Amino acid sequence: MAYTDDAVKAKLSALNETQESIVTVAQWVMFHRRHADKTAQIWLQKIRDSQPLKRLNLIYLANEVSQQSKARGREEFLSAFAPIVAEATAVAYKGSSNDIQQKLRRVVEVWRARNVFEIPILDAVDARVNEIDKNRSTTKKQPLGGSLFNKEPSSGSAPSELQPLVPLQVALNKAAIPSITSAANADSEYNRLYDTKEPQPTPPVHAARLSQLLKSLANAESSVSEVIKSRRALIDGLEKLLATNRSELAKEETLVAQLSERKAQTDAKKREVEDAIMQNMSDDTSGPHYFGEGEVTRPEAEALTPPPVEALTPVGSPKREQQVTSHGPFTEEPQMTLPDGLVIPETGSEGALPLDSAGLSPGGNDFDLSSNGGAKRRKVAHGEEDYSQYATGDLDIDVAALIAQQGKQ
Repeated sequence: MAYTDDAVKAKLSALNETQESIVTVAQWVMFHRRHADKTAQIWLQKIRDSQPLKRLNLIYLANEVSQQSKARGREEFLSAFAPIVAEATAVAYKGSSNDIQQKLRRVVEVWRARNVFEIPILDAVDARVNEIDKNRSTTKKQPLGGSLFNKEPSSGSAPSELQPLVPLQVALNKAAIPSITSAANADSEYNRLYDTKEPQPTPPVHAARLSQLLKSLANAESSVSEVIKSRRALIDGLEKLLATNRSELAKEETLVAQLSERKAQTDAKKREVEDAIMQNMSDDTSGPHYFGEGEVTRPEAEALTPPPVEALTPVGSPKREQQVTSHGPFTEEPQMTLPDGLVIPETGSEGALPLDSAGLSPGGNDFDLSSNGGAKRRKVAHGEEDYSQYATGDLDIDVAALIAQQGKQ
């Protein structure tokens, strides 16, 4: 079958997961190694348009072609796949199942173990794959409660001030990875072609390698130019953000200086007021005092007076109706009125208890008038007592007469 674009697409479309199919298509592709660049571009486009399982088979095909070319010393397909293998692997990896992703990582490990591609190219492949894993973990859906009710921003989200910089940084990352790969590929080809230790190829081969090097250099230059453009855009955004923050910083520094000045002024005023209070307190106690809002006089305190002395004679005590003299007996026994109207009968009355000259009962008992109006006997000690010691002083006249009479007996 002659080499045409449709023939390459037909071969790639007929590719399946069997080893026989992969080996057969790889042999046909390697037979047309003069069209390696064209085949590589069609292969990359087919990966973009295929399903995950078909993409894995296309990666297996590139692996077979690259390893066979490495073993036979053919550089055509290695040079053709080097600039695009990172992108192709990332496209095949993204959106695939975990099983397919693990198989793709295994292929990359084989490339690194057998040095199929240059180290910078393999590093670029790993970077693209790791970036996909990182983005998948940060963009995973939050649980229902967190997405609806969580008011706090997630740790992975950027503040609103940095949102304009996010797409610029993403564009820079996307442009940087292919540029690394293309630059590394161009540098490798250049060193190999201009290495003086290598034997000089025939003029047709030399011309073909020079043409390939020109393409690689042009591709690397274009990739690096995109990186420069993206980085300048990011720097412009950062400078705008920096200018905004510097302006806000100047305002905040002015504000903190003003607050510090007002704080010192308030502290001085507070000390002045406190000194005025202390000075006025040391003045005459009868004079006015300063309390901050004007002068007021000291309030007059009420003089301390002792409480009134209650009368020693209890209220409601019985009164004698006739005073006795200091030399004669009572002419009439006093009549006492109890609280409830009960009257103690006079001496000599029928049923009454006789009283002695001192107004006491012969048995030495006296009546204790309770609150319920009844008479209650209270027992006192027997025996004669000396009342002369009470003959002096301001005693009641009746009591004094009784004491004097008792002393003469």
